[in-house]
Amino acid sequence: MYAIVEIQGQQFKAEKDQKLFVHYLGEAVKEGDAVDFDKVLLIDADGAVTVGAPTVEGAKVVCEVVRPLVKGEKVIIFKKKRRKGYRRLNGHRQYFSQIVVKDVIA
Repeated sequence: MYAIVEIQGQQFKAEKDQKLFVHYLGEAVKEGDAVDFDKVLLIDADGAVTVGAPTVEGAKVVCEVVRPLVKGEKVIIFKKKRRKGYRRLNGHRQYFSQIVVKDVIA
């Protein structure tokens, strides 16, 4: 059984005991907290597919926060214009939260 769920504006395929890296959930979430996501777009229960319009009524995904703040890999942004002496170097590290799916409720 799996579900397609929208978390922080992104869609994830969630199965039981699966670890996910989602966008940072905020300072209010602590390690070990249970978090429910009710924007379930699709549920597949052993071949019986239920598609929401736009969401599936009464369905939710229950998750537990493993690590509330995880830094992603550094992304380097380098801009250059040839023969003009223009060079800019910038970097960015995205913040994520690591969660584990405990249950998918249809």
